[in-house]
Amino acid sequence: MTPRLVPPAGPQRVLALAQLTNSIGDGAYYVTSALYFTHVVGLAPARVGLGLTLAWAVGSLAGVPLGRLADRRGPRGTAVLLALGTGAAVGSFLVVRGFVPFVLAACAYATAQSGLAAARQALLAGLVTAGERTGLLAHLQATLNAGLAVGAGLGGLALQAGTRGAYLGVLALDAVSFLVCAGVLLRLPGVAPMAARESGSAARESGSATEKPGSAGRRSVASVRKSDRLGVLRDRPYAVLTLLNTVLLLRMPLLSLGLPLWVAERTAAPTWVVSALFVLNTGAVMLFQVRTARVVTGLASATRVVRRSGWVMFGACAVFALSAGVSPWVAVGALVIGAVLQVVAEMGQSAGSWQLSFDLAPADRVGEYQGFFGTGVTVARTLGPLVLTSLLVGWGTPGWLLLGGVTVVASYAMGPATRRAAGRVVEETRQPALAR
Repeated sequence: MTPRLVPPAGPQRVLALAQLTNSIGDGAYYVTSALYFTHVVGLAPARVGLGLTLAWAVGSLAGVPLGRLADRRGPRGTAVLLALGTGAAVGSFLVVRGFVPFVLAACAYATAQSGLAAARQALLAGLVTAGERTGLLAHLQATLNAGLAVGAGLGGLALQAGTRGAYLGVLALDAVSFLVCAGVLLRLPGVAPMAARESGSAARESGSATEKPGSAGRRSVASVRKSDRLGVLRDRPYAVLTLLNTVLLLRMPLLSLGLPLWVAERTAAPTWVVSALFVLNTGAVMLFQVRTARVVTGLASATRVVRRSGWVMFGACAVFALSAGVSPWVAVGALVIGAVLQVVAEMGQSAGSWQLSFDLAPADRVGEYQGFFGTGVTVARTLGPLVLTSLLVGWGTPGWLLLGGVTVVASYAMGPATRRAAGRVVEETRQPALAR
């Protein structure tokens, strides 16, 4: 039976609607921002690249504390404030007229975006049962792609017009889309902050203790607070898992940067094929991400799917490499086959990593842990362009094979890393019971 493209009514559908509203604005922003900053603001391309690199570096550092804020103060309110903050940051791009203001606005934008992603994950975890999370994330990914596609079409109209007013209109649209997103998020039920959940847990433990009244509850809360001070970075198994996932996410700039440069510099294929590959990828994710995620139901199936996706990605890299040095239409055929394999690998890796990131995070610190896990996205966005340019354009076929080989190694290493992290979760679960 074909999976539903729309999630069930209730919080799941509201979360998808929030995703759709701001992704339309983001899609328009992504395809026009580079030309806006260079042609309208007047910044040199190198300065735009440097500013965005600095901004996403700051954003990657802000994800963890903002995720912790969502745990402590409540994820819905935090997500609403960060959506408003993102809209304000995008709005500030309308008036920046220099490198320093641009960097400051970009840092605010990247920080709010990183925090918003973490707060949304914490909100999702509080509203949806563990067994439904991966399926909902698949729906959200499909919704994201649909919104980006619509937004990219609107951005294309602005590019066709090529006027300052058209570019400003796109930025205004993106800013408004985050304001609408904040309003949609307010329709969701509230989720209790972690502090409230701790107090309730401590009260229950205190009432059921068989030794000195209240001692077990106090010891449990003290242990949690000490763990909070140490932070997610002290959770080494989860940190290793995040690092390996970051390696797998180096595929992210492939469609936007790696393949366009490869097609232009190394193949005889027409440049319009780049747009066709983007449409193929977006459409496939919209139609099949939910179906792909259905087979992921726990840690074992998640690691199995990630491992399989590593081999599929290796196949994609090998086929992409074959597109060099051949006739234009043979190159087009190889690129299309490679793109199909690449999107299959992408959907499997996404579904598996979602399951692992939630199942291996403490239930009362989801925002903090998701903020940390999400740094893989910002690091991939920051380092991916440099890595892919060096490997693919610089090395050619050996670079493709190296990229595929590294992906296979990282995907296989996720298995042992998951077992270590799962062992840590079991041990931490047993300790409070032993204390009682």
